Amino acid sequence: MAAEHALPPSEAPEGVARGRLRKAPEGFIDRAGVRAVFAEGRHGRRDFIRGAFAAALAGTAATRASGQANPVPAEGGDPNILNLPAHSRGLGQPVATDGYGKPSRYEANVQRRRSPGLTQTTQASVSFAPLQSLFGIVTPSGLHFERHHQGWWDVDPSRHRFMVNGLVKKPMVFTMDELMRLPSVSRFHFIECGANTGMEWGNVAVPTVQYSHGMLSCSEFTGVPLITLLEMAGADLQAGKFVLAEGADGSSMTRTIPMGLVASGQVLVAYGQNGEMLRPENGYPLRLVVPGVQGVSWVKYLRRVEVGDQPWATKDEAVHYIDLMPDGMHRQYSSIQECKSVVTTPSGGQVLLDKGFYNVTGLAWSGRGRIKRVDVSVDGGRNWRTARLESPVQDKCLTRFNLDWAWDGRPALIQSRAMDETGYVQPTYRRLREVRGTRSIYHNNAIQSWLVQDNGEVKNVQLS
Repeated sequence: MAAEHALPPSEAPEGVARGRLRKAPEGFIDRAGVRAVFAEGRHGRRDFIRGAFAAALAGTAATRASGQANPVPAEGGDPNILNLPAHSRGLGQPVATDGYGKPSRYEANVQRRRSPGLTQTTQASVSFAPLQSLFGIVTPSGLHFERHHQGWWDVDPSRHRFMVNGLVKKPMVFTMDELMRLPSVSRFHFIECGANTGMEWGNVAVPTVQYSHGMLSCSEFTGVPLITLLEMAGADLQAGKFVLAEGADGSSMTRTIPMGLVASGQVLVAYGQNGEMLRPENGYPLRLVVPGVQGVSWVKYLRRVEVGDQPWATKDEAVHYIDLMPDGMHRQYSSIQECKSVVTTPSGGQVLLDKGFYNVTGLAWSGRGRIKRVDVSVDGGRNWRTARLESPVQDKCLTRFNLDWAWDGRPALIQSRAMDETGYVQPTYRRLREVRGTRSIYHNNAIQSWLVQDNGEVKNVQLS
């Protein structure tokens, strides 16, 4: 295994260069491959799906390993410095050519993407956030992962209504204007689908961190605390132990939320995301924000909450989003997203082009509070070093971590292990499977392993 070095790149021994890294491919399955994956997926052939991903990834290896585009010459001057470029000699484009700013055309590959074969219809599917291409902790709204049960809608906000009923003195209906005139709060929180990393329960299924962990995003959400609206309606907070949240899309998404979460003030009826109105794919004009709880409870296109004295056992919590245990029983209402982390660089599909110093970086999060510590190993868990946590470290929010590492060209197994403020430590696959088995879909928070091969290619692996 590769040796660890604590020296930062600036203090590297003479002759040891900073390592160069080839980005992971993003859209690496063509249309014909997608059709084949869907055809085999209808027959439940997950091995074929894994094979299709692996073959597509291997097909790009020669191109990726050949070196980065426009490298610095080994000898002589660099023409990119010696020759003044056009943008330094001419007049640029006019201001506000596009009324809404767009990414550079050179970043066109950084997109959220669907996983072929995951669902039979695109309306009831998932798009994965490109975690390997993001910085810091905030997910741009246009790259925020999606999960829909019957497609997304661009709802007319002037016609949208939000109702509070059930165990209340005065049922109330709010317009968007009325909600947005109330005192608001803004907070940063992560949202993770309960099925994130679900394809990895039995064995390795997908090649890159976008597909293994990309049902995860983090934003600044703005809205009105739900408890404020319940108090305005005179909710019975003694008899009312739960609220039912209902969405306005065709699937009638409904979820039970414990009153304890609502009473804490953390649950928001949100209309804002990252400083602007919600995007239609993210629930415009109104969605529920339930920090620390799996994304299905963050009901989009929110139109109603009902106060009640017991869980509703709706279809999306009694039959779906449940955990199949080893004894054949199903565990229900397991909504909290437990402490978890993942290294995003180096990660699957990337290539280390040189020996030298690299910044190992990734994300950590916990549905029970703040991240307290993240440890990183480059030898498969034999030895661990404590990573640096970037500020801010916030409650139920993504936390970015970093670790200096010198790669000596030998194989390495890179892992991260997070601990939250409650003392909970992220488990290995072996420990998690001892309790949960291998037949689950939801709530996989096991330690992720990336194998750096001696040729620099990084692959998704699991340690038994």
